[in-house]
Amino acid sequence: MSVAAIENFVCVIYNISFMNCTWHVDRNASGDVQYFLYWKTSRKEDYVRCQNYIEDNCGRHTGCRFQNVTIKGSRKAYFLVNESRNGQNILPYITVIYLYKIEKLTPPLNVTVNCTGVYHSCEIQWQRPHTSHVDRDICFKYEIVIENKADPEERMKDTSKMERIITGNSYIFESFNANKRYTVKIRATNNDCLVSENWGEWSTPVEFGREQLTSTSSYTLLLISAIAASLVLFICIITIYLKTVPAIVLQPKDPFHDISPVNFQTENQFIKHETEEITIVEEAA
Repeated sequence: MSVAAIENFVCVIYNISFMNCTWHVDRNASGDVQYFLYWKTSRKEDYVRCQNYIEDNCGRHTGCRFQNVTIKGSRKAYFLVNESRNGQNILPYITVIYLYKIEKLTPPLNVTVNCTGVYHSCEIQWQRPHTSHVDRDICFKYEIVIENKADPEERMKDTSKMERIITGNSYIFESFNANKRYTVKIRATNNDCLVSENWGEWSTPVEFGREQLTSTSSYTLLLISAIAASLVLFICIITIYLKTVPAIVLQPKDPFHDISPVNFQTENQFIKHETEEITIVEEAA
């Protein structure tokens, strides 16, 4: 009996819990052939048939998509591909795979850069990638790539790249130049644990350098300008106030020299008017 005519059977776990398995159909396979994938994670379990096939242009199954896949330590997975061909008895293709070995690690998380212009250095920090079976920082090592970007505005056409393989979750970049722009990206792999030996996905590049410092400097300059303007305005208000207050302060009067003059003509008329009123009242009585 012949074996199922497939080649390059490969499975990859990605985004923690998704898995794709694919294979190539033999060039000599007839047009009416079809393939069906089954799998299980224990010898004692029954095989489970694929529910979401990938098809080629001829409608033949060339892969399968799985969800909610969990890696548990060194557990193996058993895969079986049946070939359906008219009137022929075909042996299935069978393979055994350690699930942790086929995982494509997610990018390291929360990559941050904190630069100090005084010491011409930057501290780069990150967190380990998420997996379904490993939660220890010591299980990962990282490749970190720092690239000096070309800057047309500053007429800097040269670029440079620095690569390092390190353990831990931080790195000190000591060749920092505040007048240059940089990008950093990081990916992870196994460090003597049950983790895939293949390099994982790159983190999104993080920019730092001239733009970051220019933004900070602009903010500082704006803050200083605002403080200076407020100080000038305060001084002007105080100056105007000090010039105005002495003009409105009452001066003390001399009781012997500042007596107001009396208008005797007005006083006599007032007395005469009061006398006439008294006479009229008496006559009426």
